Amino acid sequence: MKILLTGATGFVGKVLVRQLQDVGDEVVILTRHTQGAALNLGSACHFFQWNDTRELPPLEAFAGVDAVINLMGEGIAEKRWSDEQKKKIYNSRIDGTRSLVKALAALGSAAPKTFVSTSAIGIYGKRGDEEVYESETVKDQDFLSHVCVDWENEALKAEALGIRVALMRVGVVLGRKGGALAKMLPIFKLGGGGPLGSGKQWMSWIHIEDLAAMYVRAAKEASFKGAFNATAPYPATNADFSKMLGKVLKRPAFAPAPGFMMELVFGEMSTVILDGQRVIPKRMHDEAHFHYRYPTLEMALKETAF
Repeated sequence: MKILLTGATGFVGKVLVRQLQDVGDEVVILTRHTQGAALNLGSACHFFQWNDTRELPPLEAFAGVDAVINLMGEGIAEKRWSDEQKKKIYNSRIDGTRSLVKALAALGSAAPKTFVSTSAIGIYGKRGDEEVYESETVKDQDFLSHVCVDWENEALKAEALGIRVALMRVGVVLGRKGGALAKMLPIFKLGGGGPLGSGKQWMSWIHIEDLAAMYVRAAKEASFKGAFNATAPYPATNADFSKMLGKVLKRPAFAPAPGFMMELVFGEMSTVILDGQRVIPKRMHDEAHFHYRYPTLEMALKETAF
């Protein structure tokens, strides 16, 4: 197959490109920096420049493409959430997805037949100990859920074009040299790690290799339609996550970080850390019959935490 990607130079994108190439797929990349992307991803990909996501991407990039995978978006945890940063987080997702769907419309019958777009489990808002499935009604109750609701709505507009749309509601991604672990490991390796806030909040996580494999299948299989929780089958509380990370690293993990400190340091962004959701990938199990390489937290951390 010929697959077009946005956000390919990011944490997840690089792994996804490798997996697609490993199975012989042809990969097309839309990026602002073609030279840097080529150095990062290798010359086997085809690169097209897309400078302004408020405008249509180059339509020639879609020639012969079977599926589009949309990974673009300003990092949620890169900076404190000032008003300006929140606009970047929102606009990078909404504007880019809207422009991609407009491009699909402009292509008419030549458009790819599949659009896989990213979302996040933040769409569910604060749910406490409740097990959350894809069938749950989403609630536009805070900044992240608002972003995700609008993000998915833009992607779903492609359905009116006769295009299959799959929405990947991604959890906390565990992988080497990036994501949540990149920020946590230095503290834990020094023996200063521990639960954040109450420690009772749930962390719904996914190993990066499993997540990339989910995207590959979503691009190729007609059964992937609508929203899927892209998480591992066994979410953990923050306290259990910290304990397991300490065990894997053979370091103590008992130093708690009180919630009020997190709020002082991170501001509104602390809700990502202190709230959490207990998300269950029901459709990924029941319908896709997805086989996880790293189904348990211990397996995932042993592979990523070094």
